[in-house]
Amino acid sequence: MNTSFIHQLLAVGVMACALSLGACGGSEGGPNTGGSGESGGKHALIGSPAPVFTIDSVNGKGKVDLSKLKGKVVLVDFWATWCEPCKKSFPKLQELNVKFKASGLVIVGVSQDDENQGLSDFGKTYGADFALGWDGDKAVAKKYKPPSMPSSFLIDKQGIVRFAHLGYHDGDEAEVEKELKTLM
Repeated sequence: MNTSFIHQLLAVGVMACALSLGACGGSEGGPNTGGSGESGGKHALIGSPAPVFTIDSVNGKGKVDLSKLKGKVVLVDFWATWCEPCKKSFPKLQELNVKFKASGLVIVGVSQDDENQGLSDFGKTYGADFALGWDGDKAVAKKYKPPSMPSSFLIDKQGIVRFAHLGYHDGDEAEVEKELKTLM
């Protein structure tokens, strides 16, 4: 076999491995991309109006229309049932939901699953008492372009994306809580 062909195969294999690891945003290590840029990178939506969407909840919380949530701080979380870090992030999101709901926080989980099955059960299992919707045609994801699961976007009361958390890392909730306090 030609050595350059073998090197090309190895390069493709390494890229495929890296892409599969990054698809679900690890739960350990790696940078968290917040709006303040402390990790050296920003999501393109930070500082821009949040793309509006309407999504039906799969867990009995009714329809969520982002355009009607001006005046509230909104956390939009992209997740999936197959995402291991999402299992860790959901209980932390629920803690924030309990702590800040009375102050006007609305959390919306947007599932990136290919099928609308087991979504509500996932929310129950991992303690989510906030609206969970299914983005079956990926229309919401196309607007937000989450690079990994989970990815969360904090939107201020005027509808501007102020912070993004890409992936989940232990301790992220403390940073999100600080950011929420600046937006309340």
